[in-house]
Amino acid sequence: MKNNVVALASGVLFAVGLATSGMTQPSKVLGFLDFAGDWDPSLAFVMVGAIAVHFVAMRWAAGASAPLCADRFQIPPKRDVDASLVAGAALFGVGWGLAGYCPGPAVTSVGALSPITLTFVASMLAGMLLFAALERARASGMQRAASVTHGRMRSGEIS
Repeated sequence: MKNNVVALASGVLFAVGLATSGMTQPSKVLGFLDFAGDWDPSLAFVMVGAIAVHFVAMRWAAGASAPLCADRFQIPPKRDVDASLVAGAALFGVGWGLAGYCPGPAVTSVGALSPITLTFVASMLAGMLLFAALERARASGMQRAASVTHGRMRSGEIS
């Protein structure tokens, strides 16, 4: 229960920060990306603030034995830059540049019931579901292929 309360509080704090900084407005993001036109540097200041908070949190975490609301830190084991990471980052960047939204501000803006925001969030969710289905199919196919290969090796078909 404590973890859920902390997660909810963190999400609310994040949403309030996005709304306060104006980052729920696609025009702010698109203005930041418009170097040739009416450039708006405010997103850079928000990014610097976020980096500063993250820096302090990571310094604290480096010296802590455990997080405040869990038994241990959960650090992703994979740190490689691979095609999947690059493709995902590219899709994220293209979507962000075209729509002016990334997932956090888009979800925060759903409450405004703007058709553009609702379309973006629905498309984002559809993409997430499609990705999950493709990953399950890929994993299942790899599992079947490994099983068939293992069975052939046991029967002597493959040497």
